Amino acid sequence: MAITGITPILNVSDVPASLAWFESLGWKRGFTYGEAGLFKGAADRNEHGPATFGSVCVSHEGHDAQIFLCCGGQGSRGTIMPRFPGDDLTDGVWMSWWLDSVAALDAMHAQCVARGLVVTMPPTNEPWGVREFHLRHPDGHMFRISTGCGEGVAP
Repeated sequence: MAITGITPILNVSDVPASLAWFESLGWKRGFTYGEAGLFKGAADRNEHGPATFGSVCVSHEGHDAQIFLCCGGQGSRGTIMPRFPGDDLTDGVWMSWWLDSVAALDAMHAQCVARGLVVTMPPTNEPWGVREFHLRHPDGHMFRISTGCGEGVAP
């Protein structure tokens, strides 16, 4: 079996708002879709209403990532705020988002804080050789923004 990729699908309450959230963090809009099909230029809306499905993408040195965004379907949104980092009682989707250096991670954290985004754990050097912080999407999905900071860690 040759798996060529995996694309998570996040249940969101507002596709255009989620696209803007990801774009503020450097992701690019891939496509948008609504009641009448694909939207020209990956627009937020057309004469039939707002986008109800879409994608965001990022590419760096041959590494590509994509996330699908689905309005009101395909999974659940997070409704429970974590009480502590890694709280298993939270819902929504948890994903690791890998950056290429500690400097890039610290800069991303500063950017998130400056934009008023919800950071539920500050940058922390973990004993397994990873530095990470936790970022909460407006619909409750959690991103572990991570980078290797020790031996034996390769995302």
